[in-house]
Amino acid sequence: MTPADTGASTTVGAAASVSAPDVPGPAGASAATGDRDPRMAPGGPGYRRMSLALFLAGVATFALLYSTQALLPLISGDMGVTASDASWTVAAATGGLALFVLPMSALSERFGRRTVMTASLAVAVTVGLLVPFAPSLPALVALRAVQGAALAGLPASATAYLAEEVTPRALVTAIGLFVAGNSVGGMSGRVITGWVAQEWGWRIAVGVIGAVAVACAVAFRMLLPAPKYFTPGSLRPRVLVRTVRDHLADPLLRRLYAIGALFMTVFGGVYTVIGYRLTEAPFSLPQGVIGSVFLVYLVGTVSASTAGRLVGRLGRRGALYLGGGTTAAGLLLSLAPSLPLVLLGLVLITAGFFAGHAVASSAVSRTATHGRAQASALYQSAYYIGSSAGSTVGALAFHSGGWAGTVGVGLLAVAGVVAITVAGSLAARRTAEAAPVPA
Repeated sequence: MTPADTGASTTVGAAASVSAPDVPGPAGASAATGDRDPRMAPGGPGYRRMSLALFLAGVATFALLYSTQALLPLISGDMGVTASDASWTVAAATGGLALFVLPMSALSERFGRRTVMTASLAVAVTVGLLVPFAPSLPALVALRAVQGAALAGLPASATAYLAEEVTPRALVTAIGLFVAGNSVGGMSGRVITGWVAQEWGWRIAVGVIGAVAVACAVAFRMLLPAPKYFTPGSLRPRVLVRTVRDHLADPLLRRLYAIGALFMTVFGGVYTVIGYRLTEAPFSLPQGVIGSVFLVYLVGTVSASTAGRLVGRLGRRGALYLGGGTTAAGLLLSLAPSLPLVLLGLVLITAGFFAGHAVASSAVSRTATHGRAQASALYQSAYYIGSSAGSTVGALAFHSGGWAGTVGVGLLAVAGVVAITVAGSLAARRTAEAAPVPA
């Protein structure tokens, strides 16, 4: 019985032993025959181009998706709205992505991962160039929702592409690099917009991010190798519904979806509200300096790209406990009225979040035995629902209870991650105890 069946932790070292059911290899690459898997692997042909292409796609995705997050205090001032109202410019984008990621994944099963990713980036960057001209908050929110829906083609298609084109042993590392691109995009988008907005306003700042995303999109299309092992699927609704139902019936996948949503609830709430906190006493930082605070995303780049080694050493559940504990410690530190301690808290929150996200998302790709794009899409949908919920609830909590209210929301979400992981451990133990002992 595989780890996917029992709910037990899957390590990187064990990936090869479960690769047959989890990630079907190309014809002629059988573990039983000992043939070498011809798919991409570190040091092999195409791997570096593929890694750079998806890294840039991750940069563009997060830079566009969260382009207004560091600018919320300026948007509030310019449009005369509250923090919770302005937060809808973030929640609409992540909500649009959450709603459309499953339909986009179905399109990728029929028309190909690279085709859908290319089209998604093209539409998203076009909308990104229109965002600076939004005449009102409702128009801005509407454009951001369309942008999020367009970006939905990236996350699930990217992880499905990797599951098909990369060897199982390299899968966690490859997905970690894509997630690392997300962290670089989130960081660079916020840092750039912070300093540009301080001099020329938030509209010019989001326009600059749109131009950067155009460059990333062009480079992505030029670099990404054509898929070799993609097999077109069906667009029949019954097939899609049956596949989704199968994934939602899997207890391990359900736990992974919930963990992704809860981790993102913490992250979305913290980074939506932190700008407001740092503009107030006792910090009173200017917009450019607040944007530079997001350099802590570099920590996320490191923690996501090393997730494979973390799983290999601690197991999946051990890595999730570590990610949750690190996030909780960061939340508590951020309560201090000291800027260095707040920054250290953000470092820990970022490291814990990106490690947990990389571990959970790679486990989804390995666990699904069919409809891999839909399995990843369901994870991404849950993940971005968590982002929308975190942005909205975190802003409301800040409005009513200050930063302590936002931290309280985050700690509740981390407690949920720990509880779900413990439940998985107990389920795996019961399954192991009930298994017949070999004669």
